[in-house]
Parts: sequence; C-alpha cells; structure tokens
Amino acid sequence: MPLSALPFPNIGPDIFSVEIGTFTLTLRWYALAYIIGLLVGWRICVATVKRAALWPASGAPLTPRQIEDLLTWIIIGVIVGGRLGFVMFYQRGFYLANPLEILKVWQGGMSFHGGFAGVTIAALVYGIRQRMPLLSMADLLALATPPGLFLGRIANFINNELWGRPSDMPWAVIFPGDAAQSCPGITDICARHPSQLYEALLEGLLLGFALLFLAWRRGWLRTPGAICGLFLAGYGFARSFVELFRQPDAQFADVNNPIGYVVQFGDWGLTMGQFLSLPMLAAGFGLLWLAQKRSAIGSAS
Repeated sequence: MPLSALPFPNIGPDIFSVEIGTFTLTLRWYALAYIIGLLVGWRICVATVKRAALWPASGAPLTPRQIEDLLTWIIIGVIVGGRLGFVMFYQRGFYLANPLEILKVWQGGMSFHGGFAGVTIAALVYGIRQRMPLLSMADLLALATPPGLFLGRIANFINNELWGRPSDMPWAVIFPGDAAQSCPGITDICARHPSQLYEALLEGLLLGFALLFLAWRRGWLRTPGAICGLFLAGYGFARSFVELFRQPDAQFADVNNPIGYVVQFGDWGLTMGQFLSLPMLAAGFGLLWLAQKRSAIGSAS
C-alpha cells in the first residue's frame, strides 16, 4: 500500500437485504440518497415559498400544496431522464443490443444531465399547465437541487464507481476491484482521486450553501432567473473542473484517445461530462446577464 494513500472504507452498496419468500428486498445507499435528496429538496422549497419577503411583489411561484404535486412530476423526470440520459450518452451501443436492460434501473446507470433534462421538461409542462412564473419556479428548483447532488455523489463513492485518475496525493483512495486497480504504468497498489467526493463538495455543499445564502440573505429570489443562472453556471464549472481528475469513460477511450475525449482537437478536447456541461454554462451565464440587466433597470426606475 502506498504510504500516503487512504484505504477504501469497509462498506458495501447495500444497506440491508431481507428475504421475503422467493424475493429479496434490498435497500441500497444510492436509492436512499435519491429518497433523502428529494425529501430535503421538498422541505427547502416549502420553507422558501412560506417566506413572502424573499420573493418579488407578485409572490412565490408555487404554494406548498403545488410543490407536493410537482414533486411527483420531478420524481418521474429524474428517473426517466436520468436513465435515458445514461443510455444515450454513455452506453448506447450496449442498450441498443440489449433494450430490456434499460428497464433494470436497480442495477445502476443514471446520468445527471439526463435527469436534469427530465426534470426541466417535467417542470415546464407542469408550470405551463398551471400558468406559473417559470423563471421563479426554476429558481426554487435550483435552490433545492444541491442536497440531492451531494448525497448522490456520496453514494457513488460508497458504490465504488466513477472514481478518479491515479494519484499520489495524501488523500488518494485505494478503490477495490480489478478495474480500479488497473492503472497503466503502476505495478504497486493503485490509489486514485476520490473524484466523487470532489463533486459532492463543489456541486453539493459549496454551491448549495452559496445559493441558500444569496436567496435567503441577499434577496436574489426577487430577481427571477438569478438563482437558477448561478446554479447552472456553478454546476457546469464544478463538473468541468472535476472531470480533470475523473477517470475517463472507458467506452470513449482508446490508444489514440487515452483521456476519453468525445470532442478532440489534437492533444486537447472535452470529455462527455464537460461537453454536456457547455449548454448549462451558456444558459447559466445568459440568465445571470438577464437578471443583472433586469435588476439594473429596476433600480433605475
């Protein structure tokens, strides 16, 4: 074992399993992360809409009852969008050859960008049907998202998946398994960046606390689109940065492209995570620009 590396904790992906006749009921950390993330996000939304002073003169975009209704749409959007995103962006060839495998969500394989697209579509459909102010609703949902991101990345770490590139940093982790220990040029035990924890800290804790502070203490919810814009730009930047330490996706890497770029220009390129983050960065900075312009106009008047 490298002297500076950390051993992987003695924990598995399953919390418990119960045999019920011929069936086995298993609760996994990943499923628990989704459940708790949705519940915490729901409570943040309810607490926020109850504080009338945080919103524009027109008021909060939803009532607590409407948030409960929207939660059902969001759950469907997360699961369907996350699964289809993984299928389309990361394992298209395998699932085209084995379409029934798409339904086996419990085996893992979800994409944040796909889940984000699913939630966006679900929220748009609900918001348009209910004639809600869409930008303010987007701000509310953005405020509630980081807890789920934090818990999801912790679950990725526990599941021993999406680990980082080989590293000799003192906080590098020795992930178990043949795949994690297959490190070209390293004959000893291989330690890797815990890139899941990097994302948990940046996308979950840091971005989440920044959004809550600006929404609850600095009045950003009174300018529709500002919180959502910061979330989109913040996530896009954090994900793109962590991709520099994350192990390349095996399906995109080869001898001529060891980093696994999906868009390559000589020795430089973009990974799938960075490529999919570009629209989020563009939309985020666009919303921030519009919010700043709207705020400046409001101040002048």
